[in-house]
Amino acid sequence: MINENDSPLNPLENQGKIVFPDDRNLMNISQYLKDVQQSHKRSIPPLDQWHPNHCGKMNLQVKANGEWWHEGQLIKRQALLDLFSTVLWKEDGKFYLKTPVEQIEIEVEDEPLLINQVDQIEIENKLYLQLTTINQDVIIVDEKHPIFMREYAGELRPYVHVRFGINALIQRQSFYHLVNYGSLSENVQGETVLTLKSGDLVLHLST
Repeated sequence: MINENDSPLNPLENQGKIVFPDDRNLMNISQYLKDVQQSHKRSIPPLDQWHPNHCGKMNLQVKANGEWWHEGQLIKRQALLDLFSTVLWKEDGKFYLKTPVEQIEIEVEDEPLLINQVDQIEIENKLYLQLTTINQDVIIVDEKHPIFMREYAGELRPYVHVRFGINALIQRQSFYHLVNYGSLSENVQGETVLTLKSGDLVLHLST
């Protein structure tokens, strides 16, 4: 779940102040995410406020298909994977598991999070794209959390920014659902372009 530190505005900070329409949209999204977070009983610690010592590297690898392996053994316990995902941190292009007392480097082939659910939700009469990871992170697509295309191993893949510089790969089946919420066209280069709208944000993705 996107935590409060990712939210551009805190509704309480605007009491007694003039609130512009764009600010109000952001506050509505922020409140929606807080409500969803509580319903999922999931929260992300304030990792950006922790400054632990680096404690070397762990033999933990996240494969490009989303599997987590520790010392050659596949981790199958979803509760443990969900816990690990809450303390993921990225710094200088490297991935870590971060706690208040230690920061341990891990290996990530591509991105450590996977999107497996796509929905369209309404907030204050505006339609937004909502993406959910296999760990129950909920992301509302906006300017700070855009969908984008990037090449990995010779294949163009769709991603969404989640938090702390970390992205989530949108799985193939979920991307097909995403296409249903957009429109396809062809640009002058002959490439297929997927146009998506989330709130006031319009994205044009070359696929």
